[in-house]
Amino acid sequence: MAIISEMDEARPSMVPFSASFDPSNPLGFLEKVLDVIGKESNFLRKETAEKEIVAAVRAAKDRLREAEKKKLEKESVKLTEPMEVEKAKKDSLKATEAMEVEKATDPMEVEKLKEEKESGPIVPNKGNGLDFEKYSWGQNLQEVTINIPVPEGTKSRSVTCEIKKNRLKVGLKGQDLIIDGEFFNSVKPDDCFWNIEDQKMISVLLTKQDQMEWWKYCVKGEPEIDTQKVEPETSKLGDLDPETRASVEKMMFDQRQKQMGLPTSDEIEKKDMLKKFMAQNPGMDFSNAMFNS
Repeated sequence: MAIISEMDEARPSMVPFSASFDPSNPLGFLEKVLDVIGKESNFLRKETAEKEIVAAVRAAKDRLREAEKKKLEKESVKLTEPMEVEKAKKDSLKATEAMEVEKATDPMEVEKLKEEKESGPIVPNKGNGLDFEKYSWGQNLQEVTINIPVPEGTKSRSVTCEIKKNRLKVGLKGQDLIIDGEFFNSVKPDDCFWNIEDQKMISVLLTKQDQMEWWKYCVKGEPEIDTQKVEPETSKLGDLDPETRASVEKMMFDQRQKQMGLPTSDEIEKKDMLKKFMAQNPGMDFSNAMFNS
């Protein structure tokens, strides 16, 4: 395996690299890779190095999730006869289309739904969601935002909004609900809220349960968007779950310490433990005390 530095054009050499991979300690292997990158290039000195590494971690997670999904789909197909699978798909599609067409009273809306179903996943709007006649939605990795236009002068007391883990109901009191359906994935109800903006727009903010996944639709029954066409915000450490973020921050800190000839986080922890032990045992001789880095 060889690593080529993109930042060190003055030295475009192929650097030999070998390291054993221990499944029980994958971070150890990753730290060795970063160590080589730090020694042979200026990549880790870039201000955007952390963001690029975070983006790489997220992309790897997305690829793993997609691979697992495809594997499950293949295993499911193997358990069913091909003709039965095709028949089940057609029956399911017809039933879904019939329910959605029945809900739509506007002929133009009916035709639009049919066209969207036939064309498959569609390109998302600028907010990474979709725009409909009665509402629009958008998303980032952490949250989903829904905007619903209402008559100007609408007060909050005229709104009915119920946000549950897997379902949303919202509309105006005394009228049919504008949205009533299941989410693409679960949300954290305690971290969700709604408000009236300028007395003419209901804005609903939903906090995703899984904050490493793009939603294909907001409410069940909507056309699916092509999640490969979403435009994520600039990568941030805050986008990651606490465990992954802590691991990435630790690796970046250790690499910077090594480049400056300073102790890593593990070495600092060991030294602190030794100092504490020495303070607790003043009568012992620690003149030859050593520890492995």
